[in-house]
Amino acid sequence: MSQFIDRMVRAAKLDAGLYEEVEADKSSMGQAMGVVVLSSLAGGIGFMQVAGPVGLLIGTIGSLIAWYIWAFLTYIIGTKLLPEPQTQADHGELLRTIGFSSAPGIIRILALIPGLATIVNFLASVWMLIAMVIAVRQALDYQSTYRAIGVCVIGWILQALIFWLFMMMTGGIPEPMIKH
Repeated sequence: MSQFIDRMVRAAKLDAGLYEEVEADKSSMGQAMGVVVLSSLAGGIGFMQVAGPVGLLIGTIGSLIAWYIWAFLTYIIGTKLLPEPQTQADHGELLRTIGFSSAPGIIRILALIPGLATIVNFLASVWMLIAMVIAVRQALDYQSTYRAIGVCVIGWILQALIFWLFMMMTGGIPEPMIKH
């Protein structure tokens, strides 16, 4: 357990060495998915401020789905569309590093505190994006941080569009669930 917590702290501190470590450690997939689940659960708990108790379920599942879509798009964009000559990565390597890049999202639990939701979610999003750039740079062996930024931003925009389209097609969050 202490290795897991240490890795989450190092990931949140944006330690590039941690991302290299988990990229190479095939046994860390369970830990990486644990970070994603904890971060998503924190997002769900924070969403309770907006949607009440059902927000826990909606926020958690929504966070998990959004994370996986972003991870999948990042893999395709980073390895197929925008690779550098030395880029070699499999889906597992990228999932392990990106999984740990979700560690800063655990602060989203603080969005449960009235008046803090917007700032906490903004800070968590920026922090997770920075961590994801480092994770992608390390996993895809990029020499250019700018390329990693481009891959992450393109993936995030596409993921946001997909999520937005899904919400529009399903009618969004039902009105009775949203607190006024």
